[in-house]
Amino acid sequence: MKILIVDDHIVLRQGLKQVLSDGLEKAEFGEAGNTGEALDQLAKKRWDILVLDINLPGRSGLEVLHESRERFPKLPVLVLSSAPEEQLAVRVLKAGASGYLNKQTAPEELVEAVRKLSAGGRYIGPRLAERLAAELARSEKVPHEQLSDREFQVMQLLAAGQSLKEIADELSLSVKTISTFRGRILSKLKLDNNVALAHYASEHGLLDRPRT
Repeated sequence: MKILIVDDHIVLRQGLKQVLSDGLEKAEFGEAGNTGEALDQLAKKRWDILVLDINLPGRSGLEVLHESRERFPKLPVLVLSSAPEEQLAVRVLKAGASGYLNKQTAPEELVEAVRKLSAGGRYIGPRLAERLAAELARSEKVPHEQLSDREFQVMQLLAAGQSLKEIADELSLSVKTISTFRGRILSKLKLDNNVALAHYASEHGLLDRPRT
């Protein structure tokens, strides 16, 4: 089984490799630390599973997910995130991911998820399954579900206190473009300013853990 691990933290990549190599026989691994490296690896070699950190710097993991689904539609993608799983799970599953796990999950669950995906199945943990069932029972969508993937990414960065210029530099976009995104986000969420946006993100568990 050939597994490509995409995460911008080297230590985490090594940890994932160790867990999976301990639980899976004859597993081979590739690594990528950003979107560009991930797409290069996908183009150079055939992979059986893509294990993807959704919160990559610059172009987000969502972009890797979208491009992998377009170029390699049969490749199963297991998304990992340190954000609260119920907030991102629906978004990534709708975008084509075959599974979703929080980075704090037990090692055995990671191995189980990869095995299930390699057999052609999908994987979400039992706690997440309960939450998704509850979400489906609700008739109203929460406002942030209206955001595009890029808007969602910019919203997280704004809520974390980054300036327009800092976000523009990180995403390789212009300050004007980020300002336009900010206006759309505030409009869709019916909020007045960044303070209200930060409060909304915190209240709904949308803030990812700070990068190190």
